[in-house]
Amino acid sequence: MRISVIGPGDPGRSQAASIDLEFPFTGRWLTQNSPANRVPSHGTTMFGTSYAIDFVPVDDTGHTAPITFGSLVRPEPPARYPGFGRPLLAPIEGVVAGAHDAEADHAAYRGLPSIGYALTQRGRAESGWRALAGNHVLIDSDGVVVAVCHLQQGSVRVRAGQRVRIGDAIGRCGNSGNSTEPHVHVQAIDSRDIERANAVRLLFRGSLPRNGEIVDAGVRWPTG
Repeated sequence: MRISVIGPGDPGRSQAASIDLEFPFTGRWLTQNSPANRVPSHGTTMFGTSYAIDFVPVDDTGHTAPITFGSLVRPEPPARYPGFGRPLLAPIEGVVAGAHDAEADHAAYRGLPSIGYALTQRGRAESGWRALAGNHVLIDSDGVVVAVCHLQQGSVRVRAGQRVRIGDAIGRCGNSGNSTEPHVHVQAIDSRDIERANAVRLLFRGSLPRNGEIVDAGVRWPTG
């Protein structure tokens, strides 16, 4: 989870009303922290997360990794989850404004381990947005910057200054940054200046899924 505005943004600057995206993936994903349910979607306006949204990859039955006694009492390797390493695609056409994939994929946390992990979140927030985003790609589409975060270490396939089209492969789903299990965090802001940017509302194919809704994005071949 994560991205943009360390401050309140610049209220004097005009803001984009919303941006309509393609889903940055194929297959089935569970919606979490949706702004369709509440704003700010992640419980804070820090780092421009007002309209951010998370998608958790699930299997054909709509489930993530099975919960066992072990998963309730100790951290788990992210590779145990069905979506770890699943391809991620550009959700919009634009120019890559930033890309980072040097952060390690850490363990996943459920049950008791998730409580301990939650207590460390403040420290990550104080370290800045990269500590929250983990590995990520930023795409600038006519002044609106779309962030795709928590990518797998070493998986980013694009570089700053590169033009991408919808459906281009940009990386893989990971568990880097502020993340309890492999998932993708999507967010839009109205400037490349992360410290002053304002959050921009998101739509996907003209609508916004709600918490608990499973999105089936179908099969979409990358264009590049």
